[in-house]
Amino acid sequence: MVLYRIKEKEFLDQQLKDPSPSTRDVQLAPIPVHGAQPPLTLKNSMVQANQTSKPSATHFTSSTSPPSCNININQTLSSVTTSEPQCPPSHSVAELKPSVSSTHSPFRMKPVGGLQERRGSNVSLVLDMSSLGSVEPISCGVVTPRERVTQEYLQSAGRVLSRQQLRDITLNTQRLHAEFVEIPMNFVDQKELDIPNHGSKNRYKTILPNPHSRVILKTKNLNDPLSSYINANYIRGYLGDERTFIATQGPMINTVNDFWQMAWQEDCPVIVMITKLKEKNEKCVLYWPEKRGIYGKVEVFVNNVKECDHYIIRSLILKHGGQSRKVQHYWYTSWPDHKTPESAGPLLQLVNDVEQDRRGFTSCGPIIVHCSAGIGRTGCFMATTIGCRQLELEGVVDVLGIVCKLRTDRGGMIQTEEQYEFVHHALSLYESRLPAEPGQ
Repeated sequence: MVLYRIKEKEFLDQQLKDPSPSTRDVQLAPIPVHGAQPPLTLKNSMVQANQTSKPSATHFTSSTSPPSCNININQTLSSVTTSEPQCPPSHSVAELKPSVSSTHSPFRMKPVGGLQERRGSNVSLVLDMSSLGSVEPISCGVVTPRERVTQEYLQSAGRVLSRQQLRDITLNTQRLHAEFVEIPMNFVDQKELDIPNHGSKNRYKTILPNPHSRVILKTKNLNDPLSSYINANYIRGYLGDERTFIATQGPMINTVNDFWQMAWQEDCPVIVMITKLKEKNEKCVLYWPEKRGIYGKVEVFVNNVKECDHYIIRSLILKHGGQSRKVQHYWYTSWPDHKTPESAGPLLQLVNDVEQDRRGFTSCGPIIVHCSAGIGRTGCFMATTIGCRQLELEGVVDVLGIVCKLRTDRGGMIQTEEQYEFVHHALSLYESRLPAEPGQ
């Protein structure tokens, strides 16, 4: 019996050392289809993963869900990376390119704990299902699906209201608030502004100018992009003119010269300020002189001051390079802290006076409007101005569409549900002052 056990043990040991073909594991190779895959590589990195075999591309047919993918990588990843780059360029992404489509693969390199013990590497392939079907490469500069949905919504959303519908919906606060929260904010990520140290010229670090419509200051110093930067955007008006308004933040101590340079450069006839200098915290610096002041290369004279019930009007003269221009400055002081005005009448009066002044100037430059961040009260003023014009000429108004276009040009325009509701109240009041509709 002892001899039998010894023989049996020797036989088993021999099988483990040199298994016969019948006892070996069977490896099932993938069935090749239309084309072979290129080698799986990660360029410009210590990690190199080359496939010894070339499985073909997987083709998805139209169905409710994609089939499962079985990936067989014969050669393991030998080198180890300690961390994942924060923002790898598109050519550094591990790709499995389909043979028919140029669509980039959703496979990306990602550290996974515990894999090193199994394969000698802490790098694994992760399938990102959110990018299946995307025609954009995986990189930091592409439009994400969420951004694409945002842009499609802002460009297409709208709800045209008749005068009666405007009156009715103004009373439906719950519906207005629900409609407002569906509008994408369209704020800017700091990565979208390739301007070193631009944060030093922003009053709020999360309120940034959208790149496609931002105002660029003319400068002779091409090696200093910061000198051309100002937190301001061109805003379209009622007829879609791209430069009807400029929305900007309240000037800071280090951006006052930039502000006046912009006013001169853009030939602005009117400046509208809708904030106090201080509301608990500083909202804006005093950027105009009492009588005369020099701001960079622009000289500013205060020619006349007129105090109205809710705002102060200053008639200014700007001089630069031997030329002079007239500018009207409106300082609206009746907007209460952290809420909306109780009455829309003063805002409508401001809108009317600004429009009359604009038409009286020979300059066709944009109207500069600012509060503190340049999006909340600024957005209310612009939306009310555009809405009044639409009501006057068409007899209808599309407040939702107006706000969407404002946010396309500058993210966050009209910040709160209360401000959105207030714009409806202002337009409803304006509508009530228009001549009666035919048949009424």
